[in-house]
Amino acid sequence: MKRIISVLSAVIFLLPFICVNTPDVRAVSFPLKSSINSESAVLINLDADTVIHEKNVDTKQMPGPLVNIMTAVIVLEECSNLSEELTLDPAVYSGIYDILSADQRLDDLPSCDISDGDVLTVEDLLYCMMLTSSIEASNTLAYHFGGNNISAFVEKMNDKAKELGMTSTNFTNPDGMFDVNQYTTARDMAVLTQYALGVPRFEEISVTYSYTPTVPNPERHKHIDEWIWKHTNFMMDPGNDTYYYMGARGIKTGNLMDAGRNLVTLASRDGNNYLVVLMKAPFNDADGNLKYYHIDDAIALFKWAFNNFSYQVILADTAEVGELPVKLAEGNDYVLAKPKEEFSMLWYDEVDISLIKKDKITWYKSSLSAPVKKGDVLGEVTLEYSGEKLGTIELVAVSDVERSKSKYNIEVIKRFPKSTWFRNAFIISLILCLLYIIICVYAWVVYKSKAKPMKPIYAVPKMDKKKKKNSENGQDNNQ
Repeated sequence: MKRIISVLSAVIFLLPFICVNTPDVRAVSFPLKSSINSESAVLINLDADTVIHEKNVDTKQMPGPLVNIMTAVIVLEECSNLSEELTLDPAVYSGIYDILSADQRLDDLPSCDISDGDVLTVEDLLYCMMLTSSIEASNTLAYHFGGNNISAFVEKMNDKAKELGMTSTNFTNPDGMFDVNQYTTARDMAVLTQYALGVPRFEEISVTYSYTPTVPNPERHKHIDEWIWKHTNFMMDPGNDTYYYMGARGIKTGNLMDAGRNLVTLASRDGNNYLVVLMKAPFNDADGNLKYYHIDDAIALFKWAFNNFSYQVILADTAEVGELPVKLAEGNDYVLAKPKEEFSMLWYDEVDISLIKKDKITWYKSSLSAPVKKGDVLGEVTLEYSGEKLGTIELVAVSDVERSKSKYNIEVIKRFPKSTWFRNAFIISLILCLLYIIICVYAWVVYKSKAKPMKPIYAVPKMDKKKKKNSENGQDNNQ
């Protein structure tokens, strides 16, 4: 019995304290030294999947032709043959011209040198749409992949948005033309773009600077070598001394007179890759002069990111960040804790990492019982800066803590009266004792009943009445 109790107690004390937890990193939006003109913005380091600056990211904006990103995603995911040829049918898109003309929004109409009746591949049309925002290309693709129904295609766009968690987005058309019911946010566009970059062929198409269609259409385009579509992102043009930015790539511009200038673009330098989303930049300056503030903002953000951010060790895996009491320990009655792994992240060089709070520790147990093994998970530490959570890292034991045999045996003795085994044994013993007492009482009652003297009437043997009468007569005769 004692051996069983000892084994069970040992098992209880040796149970490991395990909690699986992976680093949970989120953004810290660092302040810019100078403001940007776009109403909404988000800057993301794609390598670390880290937002380093954001501005009005959840404000609903009209996306304009940025919706072509979603149009391209749907087409690329559903198309099994990018070489399939489609004929441009004016009935699919000519109504848009009338609407733009009636609303005096012809300035919103992108220019693309394609004509009614042109035959182009799906791939050609994707390049045309992403580089020039052609409504002819976008609506032709939507009509075809919507089963000859543009509304059905738009429904697919909204279904995809829900799937991606774009909770503040609603699409009403595939071309990005003005519609008060079509809206999104900088955050949602960043989510969509990051997803789109993982769709085969999307990045290749969206970051191409110039493209010549593979189908020549000689009847309408006699000089195929001059039929070239160029990306509307000026940052990609080496000949543009004002706006060219080395390392900038694609992805989509989206301008509407009533909604401002929008831009989604990438930039890469020294192994670092950034994505910026800018929405609702003004068309003109205070004097009414035409300005490309969205390009200015993108360049300013990229320069700031490349010049001021680097990967830094926020918490080394050798740092001792706390200690936890250990019962029944041989020697020191505590164990030191350190991070399970090194925590590094992209950090703003001008902010001292010593300002990061590293004292928010959660222990999985208030105390431990020896033995403790080196590497046992003990708890977690949450890193914070300026009230924002940077990440959560598990803490593990720095070294082994052996168990003291004498302390353990004393503890077993102390714990035995409180154990389930002892309680059950006590209850069973109590029940057996009660049963024994009941049996004893019953036996005593039975014994006493058998030991009582017999009544006198039963001391003389009974005689038959006739014999008794004859006996009495005999006695009389003798007298």
